[in-house]
Amino acid sequence: MPQRQISLAPADATTSDTLRETLLARFAAIRAELGVSEEFTPEVTAEAEAVASSPPDLPERDETAVPFITVDPATSMDLDQAMHLERDGDGYRVRYAIADVPAFVAAGGAIDAEARRRGQTIYCPDKRVPLHPTVVSEGAASLLPGQVRPAFVWDMRLDAEGEGTSAEVYRAMVRSVERFDYVDVQAQVDAGTSDERWVLLREVGERRIRQEQLRGGASLPMPEQEVHLGDDGDFTLEFRPPRTVEEWNAQISLLTGMAAADMMLHARVGILRTMPEAEQGAVARFRRQAKALGAPWPAEQGYGDFLRSLDRANPKHLALIYDATSLFRGAAYTPFDGDVPEQVEQAAVADAYAHVTAPLRRLVDRFGLVICESISRGDDVPGWVREALPKVPELMKESDRVAGAAERMCADAVEAAVLSARVGQTFSAVVVDRDDRGLELQLLDVPVVARAKGTAELGATVEARLESADVATGQVRFVVA
Repeated sequence: MPQRQISLAPADATTSDTLRETLLARFAAIRAELGVSEEFTPEVTAEAEAVASSPPDLPERDETAVPFITVDPATSMDLDQAMHLERDGDGYRVRYAIADVPAFVAAGGAIDAEARRRGQTIYCPDKRVPLHPTVVSEGAASLLPGQVRPAFVWDMRLDAEGEGTSAEVYRAMVRSVERFDYVDVQAQVDAGTSDERWVLLREVGERRIRQEQLRGGASLPMPEQEVHLGDDGDFTLEFRPPRTVEEWNAQISLLTGMAAADMMLHARVGILRTMPEAEQGAVARFRRQAKALGAPWPAEQGYGDFLRSLDRANPKHLALIYDATSLFRGAAYTPFDGDVPEQVEQAAVADAYAHVTAPLRRLVDRFGLVICESISRGDDVPGWVREALPKVPELMKESDRVAGAAERMCADAVEAAVLSARVGQTFSAVVVDRDDRGLELQLLDVPVVARAKGTAELGATVEARLESADVATGQVRFVVA
């Protein structure tokens, strides 16, 4: 399940300028505390500018005649993926072009060393701190429309039911002919478009979702947490439902990651994204949250089916989807070279899976792409990749820790800002967990999970008074009446 996102809506009122500035200052302080460097060293910058103007290793194969398109958030410039879908008899042919980052990042070079230190792009509500210098990630390597770019092209065939039947990957020069954003594509779909590109995206996406249901998977796109500043100067916190086209698009990425895992396992070399089944304690806690938010989870219903049954137009249901990440614990990167590991499955996907579709934003994908292209070509995996494999999991674990901490701390600050005007008020809430630190409450009229002092039974509905909400520290304190 993807990392959650928090966005700040533009401020129209001036009465909360101080609060907004405090919030932005808190985000900057979080980055400083976590050691998130926004600037690149002169050595890294110089190397990036050099390879951006004259890439040293471009592929010879030319696939620029294929009319690839991109679908991304409107503000994104680091475009990792471009796709082309077509019918293939009763089934489908999916070509998925992934930015060829290895063409710009030499093993052992300055960019490589800095990327290994960073691990991934860090997202905060006010800005993102990129994995690579933007002259590469938002320029020379990005699959921007009208530009010829090197890419790893995944060429995959599906049958009429959406099940993959074959896959290969090769390096080639490609060109995206048009860029779309999710809002525009969703509007076209909702209007009943006959554009074959979106008809095919829908067909393939829905068939892949059906395949996921049959496997027992639950890889739903996360709702985005949006912060709005109203005319009265108060912050409000809402969840934006994930658009249907986002889920269809995500299924193309999942299809590719599963094909990559199959290649790696067959060749007995690679790095998988693995995750065990959820622990029973986490499942019990989530069931209490579901009941608290008016959507009890039937004992006989599978986890994925339950999440799909929720109403994405219902803010409480969206909050529940948002909190479903509590079940996604224990995810790891599992490298292997010779012996296949015992744990190969990613529980949310309900199959073996590997990260290969976001190399501009995530370190591990660069290695996975080179591995799969080598396997598909019938060549040995390069020594620099094999040498790095045992080290990549720890690098990604540390970057995941930093990214998770930044997400959590920024979310705490946002929630403190939302609640800051309501100190002294009482909120209805349900106790979803308790330990030696106190109670964990799911507020019922605000999409917030918060800690509280007091005693109460698990699952009990309580009244909790907000004692303080400090944006500068991100701390919110409740007391159960």
